[in-house]
Amino acid sequence: MKKILVIGAGAMGSAFTIPCIDNQNSVVLIGTHLEDETVDKIIKNNYLHPSLQCRLPRNLKIQKFENFSEEFKKKPDLIVIAVSSKGIDWVGNEISKHYSEEIPILLITKGLAVVNKQFVTLPEKLKKIFKKNGFNKTNISAVKGPCLAVGLANKMRTSAVLANTNISMAKSLGKLIATSYYSTEFSKDIIGVEVCAAIKNIYSMIIGASKGLSNPSASSEIKNKHYLNTAASLIHRSISEMVYFTNFLKGKEETVYGLAGLGDLYVSAIGGRNSRMGKYLGEGYRYEKAKNEFMPNDTVEGADLALELGPKILKDFKKKKIPLMISLISAICKNKKLEINW
Repeated sequence: MKKILVIGAGAMGSAFTIPCIDNQNSVVLIGTHLEDETVDKIIKNNYLHPSLQCRLPRNLKIQKFENFSEEFKKKPDLIVIAVSSKGIDWVGNEISKHYSEEIPILLITKGLAVVNKQFVTLPEKLKKIFKKNGFNKTNISAVKGPCLAVGLANKMRTSAVLANTNISMAKSLGKLIATSYYSTEFSKDIIGVEVCAAIKNIYSMIIGASKGLSNPSASSEIKNKHYLNTAASLIHRSISEMVYFTNFLKGKEETVYGLAGLGDLYVSAIGGRNSRMGKYLGEGYRYEKAKNEFMPNDTVEGADLALELGPKILKDFKKKKIPLMISLISAICKNKKLEINW
């Protein structure tokens, strides 16, 4: 039995504990410093998670962040990071206070960052944080793919890709978390996996906008029934742009067509928060109005990514190379209506 410490009591971090426990591991779920209320609700309501609306396993140990150092003293065999992309700096610095270099880290969080005016993946950013804190050797893997938290929590058949330049490490982690309903593939292309997992959130917003973009003069009834031609066109163009962007950041084209790319794009485009935001943008709402009126309490990862990377992307890339991405980023960063030149 291995000890797994999961940091982040949101929907995905909490859902991820379920296959870990079903694989006979001892699992501790630690909320961040911002999740004390969530932890209290889970415990008070007999382990019913407020976002997942299902019960977490009773043999899962759930703790507030104030107990983080105490849990670290028990020497976990694996640290799983499931905080938001905005929390990567915080979690990297907090782990560094107690870290031992032999402990592997598995990153669930999706996103990209700009560090010293350069695009970096979140594993690369974490390594920079650890190095700054005196750790030169960190073993960071990533798990990505088409995995909605509620589906995983209810043990729906799910596949994900584990990435590490050391494929043996990826496979060893796969043995810790794989179950009959949660299967893992493996990849050395951690850059490509990370890039795809991040930018698919932007493209799922674009695909989500397909109803509104299909024919501005058509009635809502016609759009709702006959928008699929538009959606298919946007999916095709999105994949082409994902290939270009992934290659630009030194990832592999083949990764775009795998679970982290096309697979995750499909799930996000038909059922995620990014697609929902795209729907409002396609209907003509400006981003800030849509966020405040319809999704005030929801994290829209694609929009957060657009706001973080947008200025550099708009500066570094020509629109003809990635026109869909540029159009979406312009709409969000400049808070204007989404317009796509067909």
